[in-house]
Amino acid sequence: MNKRKTLAVALMAAATLGLNAQKPMTAPAGGKAISDELLGIFFEDISSAADGGLYAELLQNGSFEFSPAERDGWGAGTAWKQLRPGHSLGTLQVRMDSPIHPNNPTYMRLHTERVKEYHDYAGWKGFGLQNDGFGGISVKAGAKYDFSAFFRNIGAAKQVRIALVEPQGWGKDPKLLCDATIDVKAASWTKYDVTLSPNATCEKAALQILVLTLGDVDIDQVSLMPQETFKGHGMRADLAQALADLHPKFMRFPGGCVVHGGGDGFWDTYRWKTTIGPKEQRRGLKNTWGYHQSMGLGYFEYFQFCEDLGMEPVPILPCGVSCQGANGGWNMWPTQAQDVLPMSEMDEWVAEAIDLIEWANGDPATNKWAKMRADAGHPAPFNLKYLGLGNEEKISPEFIERFKYIYERVTKAHPEIVIVGTAGPGSHAGNPDFEAGWKLAEELDMPILDEHYYEPRDYFLNKRQYDGYPRDRKTKVYLGEYAAKDKKLIDALAEGLYLLHVERNGDVVCMTSYAPLFARRDNTNWNPDMIYFDNERAYPTCSYYVQQLFGQSAGQYYYGDCVRFQGDEAGVEQPQEGVHYGQSVVLNAKTRRLYVKLVNATDGAKTADIDLSRFKGIKKNVTKTVIAGKADDENNYDAQPIAPQTETLKAKKKFSLDLQPYSMVMLEYQL
Repeated sequence: MNKRKTLAVALMAAATLGLNAQKPMTAPAGGKAISDELLGIFFEDISSAADGGLYAELLQNGSFEFSPAERDGWGAGTAWKQLRPGHSLGTLQVRMDSPIHPNNPTYMRLHTERVKEYHDYAGWKGFGLQNDGFGGISVKAGAKYDFSAFFRNIGAAKQVRIALVEPQGWGKDPKLLCDATIDVKAASWTKYDVTLSPNATCEKAALQILVLTLGDVDIDQVSLMPQETFKGHGMRADLAQALADLHPKFMRFPGGCVVHGGGDGFWDTYRWKTTIGPKEQRRGLKNTWGYHQSMGLGYFEYFQFCEDLGMEPVPILPCGVSCQGANGGWNMWPTQAQDVLPMSEMDEWVAEAIDLIEWANGDPATNKWAKMRADAGHPAPFNLKYLGLGNEEKISPEFIERFKYIYERVTKAHPEIVIVGTAGPGSHAGNPDFEAGWKLAEELDMPILDEHYYEPRDYFLNKRQYDGYPRDRKTKVYLGEYAAKDKKLIDALAEGLYLLHVERNGDVVCMTSYAPLFARRDNTNWNPDMIYFDNERAYPTCSYYVQQLFGQSAGQYYYGDCVRFQGDEAGVEQPQEGVHYGQSVVLNAKTRRLYVKLVNATDGAKTADIDLSRFKGIKKNVTKTVIAGKADDENNYDAQPIAPQTETLKAKKKFSLDLQPYSMVMLEYQL
């Protein structure tokens, strides 16, 4: 045998050994089959989570669509400043005649009357606009940023200077970071692009657009995007990576109350069809939380992001009624009014759901919606599996009638799609909406029902909601929104203890997602949130790190009898009501990994006796990860005292493990 053939055989043998090492294993006796999609994420555009957040666009109001109907004092010029350096002169005019697209009707006309350079302006002249982004534009030296805008020229060609600058205060020339000049000639709306690369790092940069030629030019859909985004798909790299590090199995989107007009009624409902085309053709929307959504982050980007992270997409659509909190409804408890669509209009919303399924999964050769997906750059199907109908609506008779109507038609058209229903707000026994939601789910044999609750930490420390759920129900639970009402370490440990309980009930609960996910530092609508951020960095909370451990340790089998806490007379099945410590052992038979998770939410040390003798083939090393601190420790903008500490130890099958007060430990074994 020649050397080349010998090497090929050796490489093939090595590859075979590698594949064999990852072959799924047979689970040892004593385990309970559970969902391996227990931890996902829920994204809602709340607290400026999208524009200026996960969506990497650096300019605010680039389409000039801000309106006083969205916020008092707002208008087309919000986030823009008029510029006339060198005593240049001109006027700005807001216009809506002959726009780029009816969904994007507002644009700005720049009329330049005089371009003059005074000696004390050191080359700065022209008339135009400045945008400071979201509290300043953060740029890095040598990085590349793609500027684009639609211009429509009137008359002679216009020379337009595009510059990134560091403002120096009133009356002083800005510091030039980089610039470029474009010649605008087209008499119809045309997109112009240029790449900018700053010569210095600046946290508070601004973009300037200066017309250097007399006359009129129209401008719209102005954008500045970093070239470095997550997998090149427009998501801010550090925030997207923070989500990737959670190892989420699914993402629910786009809300939340955003789904069904939670702020002003059903007219303000999110429509996915106006978010999938070219950016200049998308329709911005007044956000439920009091600001403008550009829809730069639309359904195509949501689905693409799910694909990038290996998550199942879980889009949520409305089903004919608004949030009961619309039009001040939260102040009308318990009579909360809902906007309700006439039944004669419900076929439109049935089509909304069916068309979404066909857009996501259909064949571009035979389906117009699938062709739109392909034309946007994704000819292969997204393989949509789940579809949510409704978001914590009051389970009123009107809701039930409309939900049944859409549910029955969608499931008939696409029986392969797993429908996620809603249990209404406040998913606890005794709540009339909760009871009505479950009654409806059982009547329809609904696959999954979405429960929501936000509670003080004591609830998560002491309650074990799912222990009493019937095991023979066809309907599984998705805990779609939950969180303790603070962000200290003790709150994160309470949530961790509750997730141990969820894992033990992973035959009943199939998915969970903490909420909300993101909050911008200077525009926060809700507290607590999992990840806070500003223009420079992300600030993970204690809860983020607990969620991360559970996301990393998904599996298909739960074992409740491998761990016993010393001095515990209650038995090994932890966590129990009123017991503030607990354990979970989960096997991922697909990846041949075993996870032991322990939470001690008490002020005293605990010792756990661990016996993993039933698991054969444990490799020699184990990875130990610890989250620990003081009960009131809190990660914030000034300090991040809580983060996982990881070390590699020699693996043992039978041993005792000491847990610090207020700590979580995870052991990861390879089998």
